[in-house]
Amino acid sequence: MSAQSHAGQPTAAEELTIDQLAARVGLTVRNVRAYTSRGLLPPPRLVGRTGYYGPEHVARLLLVREMLAEGWSLAAVERTLAHAPHSASRAALALHRALLTPFLPPEPEELSVAELAERAGQPDDPHLIDRLVTLGVAERLSDDRLRITDPTMLAAGLQVVELGVPPDALIDAQLRVDQLVREIARTYVEMFRDNGWAQLSTAAEQELDAVRGTVARLQTASAQALLASFRTQMARAVEQAAHDELSGADRA
Repeated sequence: MSAQSHAGQPTAAEELTIDQLAARVGLTVRNVRAYTSRGLLPPPRLVGRTGYYGPEHVARLLLVREMLAEGWSLAAVERTLAHAPHSASRAALALHRALLTPFLPPEPEELSVAELAERAGQPDDPHLIDRLVTLGVAERLSDDRLRITDPTMLAAGLQVVELGVPPDALIDAQLRVDQLVREIARTYVEMFRDNGWAQLSTAAEQELDAVRGTVARLQTASAQALLASFRTQMARAVEQAAHDELSGADRA
């Protein structure tokens, strides 16, 4: 077998069987198979019925093990690494994690369809569940079980429903809001890429704490700016709506 790199990863020419991979990263073969089935690892290179794993598999498993040791749930690890390139090095994966972590929603929660209907004060309606799935707030686990991907979003929506807004109307509005917010998010990210991304993308692993701090400050500053703009625009919209309503009442 060829020599190992100083980081404990196989060299470019080295490939590992699943038993060797598990031993290299300090996990069981069962865990490696489980992480593969959950999409945390790219598929191995198959030769007949034998799979061979390379540096990208070692990098991912080392980061997964590190995150789990820090107290991350497996679901949070999945969300963090879901869109990371399969071929990324461990340093690149660590940077991906540092950039994404401050923006992740809270831990998902699971509940039954009946429990959701009770919390919403609404009858069980499969149509509304389908729309929540389309919105991205919920995922179906079975016919009667859901995973709420963003409990904060659901809690805010339930407060609006309590005010008497029909759920369908709220979902229609939220779909439109999501489109606008995606554009806002792209605007901030493009600004940051144009003015600071290059420095972060070359950060060494020992500098990742500073990267996390920078991204956390970006999150706070952009959220404050967005909220301030939202308050101003809401005040103008409410003022205009009130004016229109009062003018209509006077005409009547």
